[in-house]
Amino acid sequence: MKLLLISMPWQSLDCPSLALGILRERVKHCKTPPDVSELYAGLRWAEFLVETTGGRIQSADYTHVAEEGIFHGLGDWIFTPALYGVREWKRAEYERYLADLGLELGPALEMHQLSADFVERLADEVVALGCDVVGFTSTFMQNVPSLALARALKRRRPELRTVMGGANCDGPQGIALHRNFEFLDFVIRGEGEQAFVELLDALDGHGGNADIAGLCWRSAQGPVANPERTHAFPAQRIPAPNYDSYFTALEASPLQADLTPKLVLEGARGCWWGQKHHCTFCGLNGSMMTFRSKPPDQLLDEMRQALERYKTLDVVMVDNIIDLRYFKELLPRIAAADWDLRIHFEVKSNLTSEQIQALRAAGVMHVQPGIESLSSRVLKLMDKGVAGCHNVRVLRDCDAAGLTVSWNYLYGFPGEQPEDYEPLIEQMPALVHLQPPSGATRIALERFSPNFERPSLGFTWRRPAAFYSYVYELPESELMNLVYLFATKDAGIQGEVEERLRRAISEWRRLHFRSELTWRQVEEHIFIQDSRANRPPAEYVLEEPLDVALYLALQRPQSFDGLQQRLEKEGLMATEEELRARLATWRQQGLLFEEGGHVLALATRAGPRQVRIPSSPEEEQIDDDHGQRSPAGSASAAE
Repeated sequence: MKLLLISMPWQSLDCPSLALGILRERVKHCKTPPDVSELYAGLRWAEFLVETTGGRIQSADYTHVAEEGIFHGLGDWIFTPALYGVREWKRAEYERYLADLGLELGPALEMHQLSADFVERLADEVVALGCDVVGFTSTFMQNVPSLALARALKRRRPELRTVMGGANCDGPQGIALHRNFEFLDFVIRGEGEQAFVELLDALDGHGGNADIAGLCWRSAQGPVANPERTHAFPAQRIPAPNYDSYFTALEASPLQADLTPKLVLEGARGCWWGQKHHCTFCGLNGSMMTFRSKPPDQLLDEMRQALERYKTLDVVMVDNIIDLRYFKELLPRIAAADWDLRIHFEVKSNLTSEQIQALRAAGVMHVQPGIESLSSRVLKLMDKGVAGCHNVRVLRDCDAAGLTVSWNYLYGFPGEQPEDYEPLIEQMPALVHLQPPSGATRIALERFSPNFERPSLGFTWRRPAAFYSYVYELPESELMNLVYLFATKDAGIQGEVEERLRRAISEWRRLHFRSELTWRQVEEHIFIQDSRANRPPAEYVLEEPLDVALYLALQRPQSFDGLQQRLEKEGLMATEEELRARLATWRQQGLLFEEGGHVLALATRAGPRQVRIPSSPEEEQIDDDHGQRSPAGSASAAE
């Protein structure tokens, strides 16, 4: 048997397909292993666009669609002419849809008009390979490109077997895909490591389709959907991905100079937090939330082999959430290996300082901690299990450690109120030195999320997101089973508060790269340097033992009662009025974040630097007169 595995657009150009890399190794477990090869059609599409347009469309235009088009189905719409056999498909309607959102097609229109030619050319090349089975992996906007090529292949060679799997095929989505597109012979719902091997065996005469969990197939009576697999595939049996085909294709590509390839590795699947408290808006993991992870020894060995084989130091870990045991059993060993990596990990936002340092020492440069909000009450509505001050703390401490943080501010949760946002909007100007969110986004209603599965949470009305009607020529009843994103009535904040939140975050993003707020301790003094872009430059000096102890205590979120108790344990006495006055002064100076009854210091810890400490009152006065530092006592700004 000759097998071709295909990753269609819009796979990231600088990342190989994890699904293809794993399945290439898994099919070795077939009773008669097939002759397998892979096709990175996303890279081929980008090359085609550059060549055909004489460079008007560049690889950056491909990446823009891949990264920005998901919530509008742009990548799928681009390939609709290839699926329906026309030059353009519902162009006027889709342009109006985008215009209502303040968006334009730009280069996507020319891509749309070229997609059919590309698919026809690609189909000819695939048929010429003489494959018996073609397997497509489909996630996000790979559905229509994959369907278009599958249709073109079946027109040319009806006996060719086509298979589709991936996140877009999970649960009822896979059944709807198989039912509505007859040129898909098989669709695999759920994890494919076992089902795909069993299917290839069945096609080779070993076993039958009816026994393969999660398989959609066709009998003489019509489409059949086998029950889904109920047990998660063991993590230790997931093979290290083979990316030889990707790196070979990249080496031969005229776009090689434009791309910095990254290794895509997997340590864990599922979500250990989601097993206990599924975040209400999250549709990730679909029908299989069960958390499992590879043993640290196995993952370390896989990482070592991949680095040696592919000679790249950028590593993307696709785990939805890091296994907590990796902090002690994996990261220190990566650090000791001294590989000089640049790693991405997804983590939970209640990281400790020790965990942040372990990440940094191992070469983790980028984290996605799932911050989502700074309001404790809204975070509770999400079932996130953290408080607002925790999220600000992780921003602060990751910044001090040199970690890039990606996050998005989500709003629109049923039950949220303007008072959940107004105190935060007021304080956002003090946060501009911390890494800002990518934007403020109203939550989408995603399939598999608690918000979708449990209408009682507030989203009782739903229908397929509007853009799907410009992508699929199917009735709404079929789209309800096929699609991932749904339109629903807006919940939570709206109007003026929503606009103020958006403006505040836009301003945060604008000022961030010109803002710093740092602190350092020298002997018994604390020096705070403020150069945030929205405030006059200032330096604060804390010399009194009470002020120093108070500031150090505020490195972690503290309630007022907790602060008092901590100071008393250190033998430092202050009246409630004195303590509240100090906190009020620091809050007014933008040195503190206050939310949910807790307070946190905002300055990031600076590296060591020599700071001259005056040895006499006269020297102190001279320094103050020159505006270099503030007098002793409570912190105050030097003009």
